[in-house]
Amino acid sequence: MKLGIHAYAWCSEWNNNQLDLIDRAKKLGMDFIELPLLVLDKFDAKAVRERLTALDLDACTSTVLLDDTDITSSNSDIRAKGVDYLKKCVKATSDIGATNFSGVIYSKHVRQLENRPGEREYTWSADCLREVADYANDLGITVGLEPVNRYETFLVNTCEQALMLKDMINRDNIKIHLDTYHMNIEEKSFYEATKMAGDKLMHYHLCENDRGIPGTGLVNWDDIFKALAEIKYTGYAALESFVDCTDNMDTWVWRQLAKDGDTLVTEGTAFIRSMMKKYNL
Repeated sequence: MKLGIHAYAWCSEWNNNQLDLIDRAKKLGMDFIELPLLVLDKFDAKAVRERLTALDLDACTSTVLLDDTDITSSNSDIRAKGVDYLKKCVKATSDIGATNFSGVIYSKHVRQLENRPGEREYTWSADCLREVADYANDLGITVGLEPVNRYETFLVNTCEQALMLKDMINRDNIKIHLDTYHMNIEEKSFYEATKMAGDKLMHYHLCENDRGIPGTGLVNWDDIFKALAEIKYTGYAALESFVDCTDNMDTWVWRQLAKDGDTLVTEGTAFIRSMMKKYNL
């Protein structure tokens, strides 16, 4: 299993002023860094790739859809804009030499409906993501669907729903990205959800139930790592804890979850590595 860290553990927006975070991740012994693509006009793929190459560090990318890129919108122009944005994210991923792109890419992040979603919303999402998947396949990129909690999306809250949407998209390079923070709310079992993802799993966010330091809260880490060991998981797994509010995505960090980003990362990775050792991952 490859252990990494999301850049939001230290910053609230990615730009070239944050390139030193790649160095910091390397010094902490991370296998990769996860980079957010929410503000693409500030994402300098050339500079990122040069720094990653110089340090021999891997990377993956992620994002969320917002109002004007919602591929479940009833407005076809907005859906088309969403497809275009996701393709640009895929291209940025390829341009930095990475192969994994994922996130809340199936519908707008934080949107409410008057009623439960129906076939229409799933079909719009699947049709749009099929086009993105085909584009990504040509560039050698795997695309991951990340289920998140009911307060952040109406469409995909569980691993089972993510697998259903994957089947509707019907492309081999569409995979599953699980996140323990959201699983803690929506799944009946960390173990069963992880086993359900199985060989379709491509990324795992290792978060405590309060997004604080892993190992200090309510998440059942033994169930998670037991399942990961049983499916012989060798993919990406990143600490994803936010230290601040952002202008580009709702993170709801209203209090200090750790002394600082370095404390969160060092203590969190020490705990995760102890679990990896325990379960021979």
